[in-house]
Amino acid sequence: MKKKQLEILLERLESFLHPTPEREQYSTPAVVAAFLLHLAYLRGDLEGKNVCDLGCGTGVLAIGAALLGARAVGVEIDPEALRVARKNASKLGVDVDFILGDVGPICLKNVDTVVMNPPFGSQKASQGDRAFLRKAIQVATSVYSLHNLGSEGFIRRFVEPCKVEEIYKVPFPLRRCFEFHNEDVRIIEVELYRISCQPRS
Repeated sequence: MKKKQLEILLERLESFLHPTPEREQYSTPAVVAAFLLHLAYLRGDLEGKNVCDLGCGTGVLAIGAALLGARAVGVEIDPEALRVARKNASKLGVDVDFILGDVGPICLKNVDTVVMNPPFGSQKASQGDRAFLRKAIQVATSVYSLHNLGSEGFIRRFVEPCKVEEIYKVPFPLRRCFEFHNEDVRIIEVELYRISCQPRS
């Protein structure tokens, strides 16, 4: 499947019904999700692999991974978001195993690849990206993760002994979803990291 074709399919998915700023519930835009997933697909990290989306929200990355041939799992702490995610998966006719849970204590086995757009930590009530990164490098050998611009030093130190293999600057269209937003769409720049870890025995 071509990247543009994937983007068009992901554009059809529903977003959060009642997003909360405390959890930084911003849907991953289809154009960003398609870029991340197509990169992972080209690197051989999706098709036929066990792929987990940590903090999956309404399921965009997990569903996109399934469309590209992955055995996909989505983990999310918000039950309302998971209801939307299940509806979205059904809409596109893919099988995704959605799990209600906190990424910190959850037990995940046989994960090859993690794809995620974690909270960036700009809200005190969110777990921020540390809990998500910690779990990702604990369970997977390949990680694709979106972070604030300028996070490279922190990410490289935090994931050691795993290695940051690639970094991409990605335009992220942030749509108005909270009262404090004063623009319909604001383009921010984020960083996409591809991280490799040694297989665990």
